Amino acid sequence: MSCVAIIPARGGSKRIPRKNLKPFDGVPMIVRSICTALDSQLFDQVVVSTDDEDIAEVARVHGAQVPFMRPASLADDFTGTAAVMVHALNELAAFDYACCIYATAPLLQARFLRQGFELLEQNPDKSFAFSVAGFGFPVQRALTLDEHGALTSLYPEFRNTRSQDLAEAFQDAGQFYWGRSEAWLRGDVLFSPASLPVILPRHLVQDIDTLEDWKRAEYLYAALKAGGELQ
Repeated sequence: MSCVAIIPARGGSKRIPRKNLKPFDGVPMIVRSICTALDSQLFDQVVVSTDDEDIAEVARVHGAQVPFMRPASLADDFTGTAAVMVHALNELAAFDYACCIYATAPLLQARFLRQGFELLEQNPDKSFAFSVAGFGFPVQRALTLDEHGALTSLYPEFRNTRSQDLAEAFQDAGQFYWGRSEAWLRGDVLFSPASLPVILPRHLVQDIDTLEDWKRAEYLYAALKAGGELQ
C-alpha cells in the first residue's frame, strides 16, 4: 500500500508569528514533524503544503518534499485541514493512504503513527484513524459563566451524577489524521463514526495556539526527553 504524509504549514500565524519556523529545542518547529514522519518509515513521500518560500526551503533541507506551492486562497485563517488535504492529493500522484501531520506537534511519536496506520488498514469499512486524548475531568460536569458572570453548570442534567457514572469523552489531540485517499477526496466527515481513535496518554498531548501553549509544550518536551520517553 502506498502512503503519503502531508504536513500543512502556512506562513501566516496571528497568535504566534512565524510559528512553524520558530525554534523549538534548537530547530524550527516544523522539523520535529518532518523528522518523526521520516523516522516512522511508513511513507513513500513526506510532503509539506505551504505558501511560504522560507518554510519550503527549511522543509527541503530536512528531507521533506515541496512539489507544489499552496495557493493564497487556501492559506488564510479560515481554510480547513480537509481542503488543504484535497488540494495536495490532487497535486500529487495517487496514493492509497494519506496522513495529515500537523507542523506544530513536537510530542508526536512514530509508534502512534504506526498504530494509526495499522488500525485503518485492519478496518476496511472505516475512512480515518486519528489521535485523541481523554479529558482530565468529565466534560458533563463542566462549568460556564452566565450573563452576570456567575458560575453555572454547562450540563445541568449531570450536576449530581457521579463522575464514575459518566461516559468518557475525548478531544482531538491535534497531531495526525490518517485517511484513505479516496475518503479525503470524497469529503467523508472526520469527526464521525467513519473514524477510529488512536488514544494517546494526556501527558503526550499539547495543542499549540498561544505562547502559553508553546511554553507548556517546551516543559513537557524537556521532561519527556529527560525521562527517555520520546520515541
